[in-house]
Amino acid sequence: MAEITPIRTAAETGLVEHFASAKHRLPGDPGLRDAAFARFAERGLPHRRVEEWKYTDLRNLMRTAAPFAAPPDEGFVAETLQDAGPFGNVEASRVTFVNGFLARDRSDLGRLPSGLDIVPLTDALSSGHALLTRVGAVEGARDNVAYALNAAFMSDGAVIWVAAGTTVEQPLHLRFVSAGEGPFATATRVLLVLEEGASLTLLETHEGSDGTVYQANDVVEVVASDKASLNHVRFNGESRQALALSTLTAKLGTGVSFRSLNVVTGAEVSRHQVFLTFAGENSTVSINGANMLKTRQHADTTLLVDHATPHCDSRELFKTVVDDDATGVFQGKIIVRPDAQKVDGRMMSGCLLLSDGGTMYNKPELEIFADDVQCAHGATCGQLDENLLFYLKSRGLPQAEAERLLVQAFVGEAVETVGVDTLHDILVEIVEDWLRARG
Repeated sequence: MAEITPIRTAAETGLVEHFASAKHRLPGDPGLRDAAFARFAERGLPHRRVEEWKYTDLRNLMRTAAPFAAPPDEGFVAETLQDAGPFGNVEASRVTFVNGFLARDRSDLGRLPSGLDIVPLTDALSSGHALLTRVGAVEGARDNVAYALNAAFMSDGAVIWVAAGTTVEQPLHLRFVSAGEGPFATATRVLLVLEEGASLTLLETHEGSDGTVYQANDVVEVVASDKASLNHVRFNGESRQALALSTLTAKLGTGVSFRSLNVVTGAEVSRHQVFLTFAGENSTVSINGANMLKTRQHADTTLLVDHATPHCDSRELFKTVVDDDATGVFQGKIIVRPDAQKVDGRMMSGCLLLSDGGTMYNKPELEIFADDVQCAHGATCGQLDENLLFYLKSRGLPQAEAERLLVQAFVGEAVETVGVDTLHDILVEIVEDWLRARG
């Protein structure tokens, strides 16, 4: 029988070549990297015939594989970090990455509050840190191609540990900044472990100067023990020439409170994936997002919430504003396992189309294998309400101002879920900046 050899695209061939040349100098167990890359090599980049990537054909969107960035020197780091970024005025402990590498001199590693410990990922991988056994805790993410590529190429990041019973008063801000000439790629991995009763606010900002061409693949993994609490706020302000893949995984114990908000205005192509598993009872989750897209941007939000235990609640709310020829994607699935009785799960995606050329794909799903549950999902897509516009204009507001107010109200429902006044005001300003740029 003739042997079948798959034909690789230029990007797939480039990734194979980059891995072959880089794997010997990357920290950690090379066997684990080989196993992760083998999952990619077996299937290649996902395409539209792969159901969970149906609306984001990565094989078509990623034409080449950029070489991975080299560690930047201190002069470049200093020049890149002159701007404090969107969360620069928030009092927080900061850990800063430039082009995928930890900027140790620009991070608060030596000034952390009691009960919070952060180890650079390169150090953790080289020493075989004990917490690395918690990596890959969410089974649903392990076979995901973006997750596997990150596992193969991850060069830096952080292992974050919050001690049992510790309430970290100030937020922890992970700042990722990309800058430079010529295409490059980054792969960072963050592992956050919250011990029993620990509480933390985690901020994530991803920034890129316009004109910078790069491919980012970032993973944040959360393992939350019983009665832990996490408020997670993420902002994608990537360069408009960037391709940005991001994955958030979370495994929750008993009585955990977890809230996450992802706001997107940047990147030419982005996909934010969430894989969440309830591993204990009486936990509550709120996962939300606000995407504001224009020109030819493509932003995908893909969500999998696995109710594997009883008596847990989940809420998901995503708002997408599409202007010009941009494309929005929402794919959300709630799974309720056979023994997960008394579950309450509700998911909603709404889209506002501001132009005739915009596109939105909505695909909410429920898979329910228990009989004593309350679950619902829904999706809407439409234009600005002409009656509301007429009402506002009849009160003396110009057309542009009336539109801005309606868009702010639409997106604001998701932004309100942030729960922290200072962060809320910053996110509202980000929305207003986007609207002002629209004109």
